[in-house]
Amino acid sequence: MRTTLSILSFIIIFFTGSGRLHAQDIIAAPGSYHHNIRSSLLNCQIRFEKENFGRVAFLGGSITYNSGWRDSICAYLVKRFPNTDFEFINAGIPSMGSTPAAFRLERDVLSKGRVDLLFEEAAVNDASNARSTKEQIRAMEGIIRHLRYSNPGMNIIMMYFVDPDKIRDYEMGLTPLVIQNHDKVARHYNIPSINLALEVTERIRKGEFNWEVDFKNLHPSPFGQGVYAGSMIKFLEDAFLIEANDDNAFTYFIMPEKLDEYCYDKGALIDISKPELLNGWDIDPMWSPEDKAGVRTNYHDVTMLVSSQPGSLLKLSFKAKAIGIAVAAGPDAGMIEYRIDGGEWHSLNLFTPWSMHLHLPWYYTLSAELAAKEHVLELRTSSMKDERSKGYSCRIRYFFINEF
Repeated sequence: MRTTLSILSFIIIFFTGSGRLHAQDIIAAPGSYHHNIRSSLLNCQIRFEKENFGRVAFLGGSITYNSGWRDSICAYLVKRFPNTDFEFINAGIPSMGSTPAAFRLERDVLSKGRVDLLFEEAAVNDASNARSTKEQIRAMEGIIRHLRYSNPGMNIIMMYFVDPDKIRDYEMGLTPLVIQNHDKVARHYNIPSINLALEVTERIRKGEFNWEVDFKNLHPSPFGQGVYAGSMIKFLEDAFLIEANDDNAFTYFIMPEKLDEYCYDKGALIDISKPELLNGWDIDPMWSPEDKAGVRTNYHDVTMLVSSQPGSLLKLSFKAKAIGIAVAAGPDAGMIEYRIDGGEWHSLNLFTPWSMHLHLPWYYTLSAELAAKEHVLELRTSSMKDERSKGYSCRIRYFFINEF
């Protein structure tokens, strides 16, 4: 028989910069605020209860990477399924949205083994990183399809976190564009979703709490983490209402037609040793910044393809529908020029709004609608640069492709 759990009946085991969050700090939603279950979580429930093992992944940006709601969900699942051995994968990386996730998915998640349940969030970074509507849909659809290729029965939950821009949109009666785009994918693939941005906005409007004192930031305070955790656990409790027994069948999800023919459903990272021509480039086996700018995990003391002078040229042959570069775009990030298959040269400024203080890991898609055949990329550093930049550098951590 199923044991009913109170949302507050377990101890939270994570820490934040403001101190420890205890069970009483989980802010339970009084109802199912903007939860769209769409399809049950019966598949992962069967795995957890019948096989006594579960692999759960969390894919997102800094709000997923940081301690907080994620730890609460892990604690809840352990309590909810006491006979299950869990493996939890934290695939949150600060600054990353859906495009990076689509291409790092194999390395950071699927290489760990069969995933039974995955939480995905990119609504904050996709908006703040100014990804286009086409890019948001193309990347999110690619993530969902790639996940389902690996395990056709995988349960996936999409979440939309809050930030001040989303609150302003909702207060004006508008649904934030990024949520429209992600939810279009969720509806098409019948993926459950939790709209925490709208929940927080409505609860602030009703006077339950406020942004400045309680929630404080898009990187939530312990109170805000508790709001997220309470809503998610309520969602899970509702989704796990069906008891897994011999009458319940494991279901393989049917894949619908693509929304976008060029969605990133076979994203992969390519090692930087692959280029055939390296004129003016060096491979640094242990690159780390020499300035005082910040750097992210997996972007220091790592192998990097680097050039700091204009005119450095490389050539890369690849078989894929899309090609891009993942770079460390710091204070001296320059500009590059590139072309595919001997075509027209295009210019790209690598300097970002955050580059003055951070060697930002950034994924630039150079071409995304290529024919399914072999192609040649030529890339060179430019003599032009952003006026804010201190140099002409290009540091490539990975090439990435969308295979066919």
